[in-house]
Amino acid sequence: MLMNNKPSNWLLRWPQAMPPGASALDLACGSGRNLLHLAAAGMRVTGIDRDAAAIAPLQRIAETIVADIEQSPWSLGERQFDLVLVCNYLWRPLLPQIVACVAPGGWLIYETFANGQQSIGRPARPEFLLQPGELLQACAGLRIVAFEDGFDAAATNPRYVQRIAARRDNGSDGLFPRHALSQDPVLQ
Repeated sequence: MLMNNKPSNWLLRWPQAMPPGASALDLACGSGRNLLHLAAAGMRVTGIDRDAAAIAPLQRIAETIVADIEQSPWSLGERQFDLVLVCNYLWRPLLPQIVACVAPGGWLIYETFANGQQSIGRPARPEFLLQPGELLQACAGLRIVAFEDGFDAAATNPRYVQRIAARRDNGSDGLFPRHALSQDPVLQ
């Protein structure tokens, strides 16, 4: 299988979530295909992954944290980010911490494999596949901007996937600023 170094199409769909100068967390960033894009967009990026060799080259452009987030305590404490990005990763016990990392007015962009993937390839183990609506449930309390659940036949490697783009209330009056909503492609 060829490695895809292009950023996630789901991430690219939400340019308004990547303003220059804003903070971003790329969780389970691997070799940094998305982190590199966020840094190039002018964001202040933090990447976390357990593979020290994979993220070592990213140290020059981002804060990198080597941690096994499945076996160690949550290494980010109470930190929050303007964008929290998770691609092709699922560890259910972390879902509350991931959602809590989204700052007021910030975005969560998440995509990973879903139930059905086991019928066509890997991952096939249930602990790595989202169940129908599971990502929606995990994001309770955030404003869902877009959600997809199904088979992505157009992907380079067709797969079953769930994707969500969600925002946290900015805390001022329970509503998002009008300009923030008018930039959401699904609302135009």
